[in-house]
Amino acid sequence: MRGKHLSNLDAVKKVYDAFAKGDIPTVLGSLSADIDWTEAEGFPYAGTYHGPRAVLEGVFMRLGSEWEGFAAVPHEFIDGGDTVVSLGKYSGTYKRTGKSFQADFAHVWKMRDGKAIRFVQYVDTLVVHRALQA
Repeated sequence: MRGKHLSNLDAVKKVYDAFAKGDIPTVLGSLSADIDWTEAEGFPYAGTYHGPRAVLEGVFMRLGSEWEGFAAVPHEFIDGGDTVVSLGKYSGTYKRTGKSFQADFAHVWKMRDGKAIRFVQYVDTLVVHRALQA
């Protein structure tokens, strides 16, 4: 056992709980200093971001400023030890168009020493893209 350390599954669940509360410092604190965070091709913030600051500026700040009520709500977790997969639903309203969306997601988290070292997003980007269209 790891003693008082969170399991990787619990560490990932904590990220979603913090994100839901708008507690971005806790979210960033769960990321390794050398994290590779990949947003799906076709998603508005597509690409791979290296390090927590890049994730903050390239993803979270944009989600916060460009969307109303953006949410990522997991409904299932698959615990593979150092790999945790979450399945859930995104929702939100794009401020510029006033259009809202819901889309299923899969997130693959690779963990090391209780921190995320790799994150990969899978989502139906067409559904998201429709909300961006005036």
